[in-house]
Amino acid sequence: MATLVPPPRSSTESDDRAQWYARELGWATTGTAPVGLPTGLSFDALELPAAAGHAALRRIGRTGPVALSGQRMLLLVAAGTADELPGLLDWLEWGGITLDLSAIGSGGHITAPVPPGGGVGSPGAAFWLRPPGPRQEVDRQLPALGGLGSRGGDAPDLVRLVDAAATECHRARLAHARTYPWTHRPTGQPLAFS
Repeated sequence: MATLVPPPRSSTESDDRAQWYARELGWATTGTAPVGLPTGLSFDALELPAAAGHAALRRIGRTGPVALSGQRMLLLVAAGTADELPGLLDWLEWGGITLDLSAIGSGGHITAPVPPGGGVGSPGAAFWLRPPGPRQEVDRQLPALGGLGSRGGDAPDLVRLVDAAATECHRARLAHARTYPWTHRPTGQPLAFS
């Protein structure tokens, strides 16, 4: 007697996710488990601790798309921003200060968040806090240098976004140092009670 085997599924969750990004936003995808979104093509991403990211969002209000992936927040910004971030941080007088703030640009990727209305996804999956708008609006939503006025005033200002993110990353680092001072003593310095 032959065993009946169900036909293969025509679409997997990963395929559906990749198709949504291509169809709805015109974004390229990579991989299947998890699906990735290459950076440097349509957008770059600022990455920072989620707690600092939430505080920055409260300060500045308007941003482009924002995703949460575990304990990290991803703020989508205009392509090319990753190359500009070190100079921008220097200009804002954050250069030389250790911040848990980085940019993912050309050659990188982020995990594709679950599309809006696409269900919960697997545990620990990335999801949108502020999803991208329709294809024709996405570019205008991405913070860029000169964002106020350069594209009709639709894009949030990248300078304010980076300054708020840097400030909140620094505040989080200082709060951690006050809570756990022994983790921040200079190498070779004896403990106070030794």
